[in-house]
Amino acid sequence: MSDIIRVVLADDHFFVRDGIKSLLESEKNIVVVGEATDGLEALEVVTTTNPDLLIVDIRMPHHTGIEVVEKLRNLNNPVKIIVLSMHESEEYVLKSIKAGADGYLLKGSSKEEFLKALHSVANGGKYFTGDISSILINQLTNSTTSLEPKPSIAEDLTITKREKEILTLLLSGKGNKEIAEALEISKRTAEVHRFNLMKKLKVKNLMELSNKATEYSLI
Repeated sequence: MSDIIRVVLADDHFFVRDGIKSLLESEKNIVVVGEATDGLEALEVVTTTNPDLLIVDIRMPHHTGIEVVEKLRNLNNPVKIIVLSMHESEEYVLKSIKAGADGYLLKGSSKEEFLKALHSVANGGKYFTGDISSILINQLTNSTTSLEPKPSIAEDLTITKREKEILTLLLSGKGNKEIAEALEISKRTAEVHRFNLMKKLKVKNLMELSNKATEYSLI
């Protein structure tokens, strides 16, 4: 990613979009390259402008924010996505994560938190605001209380030592360039390992990869 973070804003309320745009463009390394007033327009603008980051309202006409996330992930679009919402609801948070969002931010967040979330996600990390972290922890805790044995992935495929290293770095939020530097390999080699790993595990994005890695105790 270049030093400039290219952002698309999708919200059906002009004043919300305008306020966020003013906030973002007060930063030297952020530029808003497109705006959308509904879900369909958001898909079109992201496709035509190829931004680094999409900030999308959870409630919009013609596809909700979550539906936009799902459609972009099904298209294998690599754009980073933060879902913006007024609702600190466990249902909305988990649906956003399941759809493939990289972050979930409340509209009442401070300027400092907003920018922190944006930079974190743009750099390959995840960001979930406030008490949302506890929601995720509770969900994960509940999901691991089952006494049913977990399937062994070794029965179906073999994950190499290098692929496990790639997996660990991916789930820590590292991009291909950072992985290449950490493992002292070329960026192209890192990309190939990542592609092979996701193909083996039959996943389309990092959220699915994280879920599968947890399910099969790969890390």
